[in-house]
Order: sequence, then C-alpha cells, then structure tokens
Amino acid sequence: MPGRSVRSWTLMISGFVHCGKPKEAIGLFSEIEEAGVRPNEVMVVAVLAACADWGDLGLGRRIHECSTQSGFSKNVQVSNTLIEMYVECGCLEDPKGMDPNDVTFVGLLHASSHIGFVDQGREFFTSMTNDYGQGSFKRLTIEFITNMPIMPNTVVCGALLGGCKVHKNIELAEEATKHLSELDPLNDGYYVVLSNLYAEAQRWEDTARVRKIMRDRGVKKTPAWGSITVDGVVHEFVAEDETRPQTQEIVQMWEKLVEKMKLKGYVPNTSVVLLDMEEDQKEKFLYHHSEKLALVLGLMNTEPGTPIRIMKNLRVCDYCHAAFKLISATFRREIVVRDRNRFHCFKDGFCSCRDYW
Repeated sequence: MPGRSVRSWTLMISGFVHCGKPKEAIGLFSEIEEAGVRPNEVMVVAVLAACADWGDLGLGRRIHECSTQSGFSKNVQVSNTLIEMYVECGCLEDPKGMDPNDVTFVGLLHASSHIGFVDQGREFFTSMTNDYGQGSFKRLTIEFITNMPIMPNTVVCGALLGGCKVHKNIELAEEATKHLSELDPLNDGYYVVLSNLYAEAQRWEDTARVRKIMRDRGVKKTPAWGSITVDGVVHEFVAEDETRPQTQEIVQMWEKLVEKMKLKGYVPNTSVVLLDMEEDQKEKFLYHHSEKLALVLGLMNTEPGTPIRIMKNLRVCDYCHAAFKLISATFRREIVVRDRNRFHCFKDGFCSCRDYW
C-alpha cells in the first residue's frame, strides 16, 4: 500500500487473528511499533486478542500498561479483552473487580461439570437468580433442556464420548463416534479419542482401522504444538520436531529428569502411545511431546521459583500430566498449562483439575 494508516494496520492485525494466526498478528504489531504508529482502542483490542490466542503474557501486560496511560481502560471492549487475555494466559488472579454475567456463569457451570462438582454447580445455578438477577438466563437454560430434540447433536454426543474416555467404555464410544462422524465428519478429535481407547486396550487392529477411516474420509489429525514465553520471546515446539536449537539438549535433560523421577516411584504410562512397539521405544517416543519440550526449556532458562506457563493446542496426555505433577514438587515450581479443554495448575505435586479432565 502506498499509504498506511492506523485503520489499515488494524484491519491486517484483525484479519490475522480471525484467521487463527495470532503469531503473525503479533509480528505485525512489532512492525507498527518500529514505525512509530500510535495504536487506537480498536487496534489494542485486536492485539490483545492475539496475545490471548498465542499466550504472549509479556506483550499483553505491556499493552495493558499503555492502555491505562492512554485512557483506553475505560472502554468496555478493551476491558473485556484484557480479562480474556489474562485468563487465557493463565493469570487468573489479575482480572478482578467485575460482577459476573451470563457468560461467566456458563463458564462456572461448564467447569463444575468437568471436575465433577455437582453441589457447587447447583449453588452457581441458584446464585444466577438470587444474587445476580440472571433469571432470564435460567429460564432459557431450563427451556433448552426441556425442549431438546430427541436426535442428539454434536454437543450431546461429544459429552458422551468424553465420558466414555474417562470410564474406558469402548462399546458406547463406538456408538457416540458413529453419530459424530455423521454430524461433524471432518472433526479429527472424535476419531482420536476412539483411537486412544483402542490403543489403551491394545486393540491395534481397531486402532489401524480408525486411522484408515480418517485417511479415506480426508480427515487429518491436528498437529500437536506447545509454546512457552521466555524473556519476551515465544518458543514454539512441535512434537517430533528436532530442528529447533537446543532440542537435543532438552531431550537429554528430560532423560535425566525421568531417571530421577523413577527413583521416587514414577512409572511412565506408555499406553498413551498409539503405536504397537516395544515398551522402551514407546517411552522414548513420549520424550518428544511438545509440552514436555517447552517445560524443560522453561526449567533451563528461567530463575528458580518463577512460574512456568505453557500453551498447548491439544489435550495434555496422561503421561505428561503425571510427570508435570512430580516436577512441580521436585523443583518447587508452579506450572500452568493451558490445553484444548482447560487450565492445569500444577503445584506441590498436585493439579487443579484433580486428575479429572
């Protein structure tokens, strides 16, 4: 473009965010800063959204400070996006001071259902009407449950499939996946859950059959990645990618950590490997999980005692989850992992999800 304005820069950043490319959006904002362009409120919202998606807490905090100085914090949309940014980056203590709305209660009820807090869920449901006047939302919820059609949708079948994963019910999972493959045929997550169940039961022929179905239908598994921000730089890791600097050093350090953890009774859960191979090969295969590489990089390059925050695009596996609990106690580190479903806050050998995810 012969002439660039705040509006054109903002449109480009927003475009990248809406297309699921927060890394490119943040890179473009760096160019804007170098060019000396002063952002407006709309641009601030777009960049904060990119920070939330990419997990760039450092840049998000810097924009928060600039927004306060510029008076943008009075803008409701800026404030809402700031809250989202802090929450998505795992800083749950920072966004306070606002009354909950219907969206807040949806999140609370969703969290209660995932962690099995039935009584607390009932309390939140009652509080919507009694404490915060969310009566209309309550009526809509009851209406939805009462009038739900007999034919299940992806939400109902997806919840059923998730329950099957927890309780290892392969027969019911097959039925749920059958419906989901008709309702949402290109969603790889459903096939992966069923494949995981088969692998854990060592039904390798069925595991291969699911993969063949995915290939025949053109369904591609979403590549797993994990990222961590160190000294303002976001480091992204992809599973089995050994081209990044320090990868070999990171893997070697992880091997040493595993040996130390085994002395404390740690037993690697190799059932999460969806391949028919020897146990020692499975264990080495697990060393290259992206969130694990990100964690070791954090341990190597941050001061002792400082929290480590990791972003993960897929569900964290059982193997990494168990290891992270032990490492949080061994190194006395708080480790926050945001995966596809929720936040995992590891501290003193325990996780906030209480091993229910």
